[in-house]
Amino acid sequence: MLSALITQFVVLWAVIDPIGSVPVYLSQTSHMSEKQRRIVALKAVGIATLILLFFLIAGQFLLEAMQIPLPAFQAAGGLVLLLFALSMIFGESKPDQETKLCSHSLSHSDLAEAAVYPLAVPSIASPGAMMAIVMLTDNHRFAVMEQVVTAGLMLLVLIVTLLLLFSAGFIHRIIGRVGASIISRVMGLILAAVATSNLLQGILDFYTLA
Repeated sequence: MLSALITQFVVLWAVIDPIGSVPVYLSQTSHMSEKQRRIVALKAVGIATLILLFFLIAGQFLLEAMQIPLPAFQAAGGLVLLLFALSMIFGESKPDQETKLCSHSLSHSDLAEAAVYPLAVPSIASPGAMMAIVMLTDNHRFAVMEQVVTAGLMLLVLIVTLLLLFSAGFIHRIIGRVGASIISRVMGLILAAVATSNLLQGILDFYTLA
């Protein structure tokens, strides 16, 4: 039982990737105040939690009802993540964005938009995380209590993610605007590699199953 719990925790940690979400969070909130960053972090983790809980409860029924194979879902998610990664690499640098945005106040809708994309989706509630939670709570293989335990492990990983995002403000004060810009470009390359891997794996699995 313990080994199964450890395995599930490792899988959920890998697909949610709390550490990997920090650079994305920094790139999205580098021009915001500390209070605004905390609001974005809370909203992002809250939204991601709701999405993953939805897939935990209804994901299997939804995909089976729509006759959507999991590999196709993975490939689509990888493509979305790749497009975001390319925007991080080739988009406007963070210092330039800060120069334009620091003189403008941000509304609640602006903060909500920053929290939803790309932080909540696809960074925290990634396609891989959605698929993993569906597979780890397969109604044909796992009892209700086992699914409840999996849900608890998922919430634990999300709490760790929130704590890391709260600490990201301290990291930002150390690295500054130039450091944030460098992290954005480097993480864009890493995200592009991860996204391409997900996309190709989804395509491979789709034709293998077919």
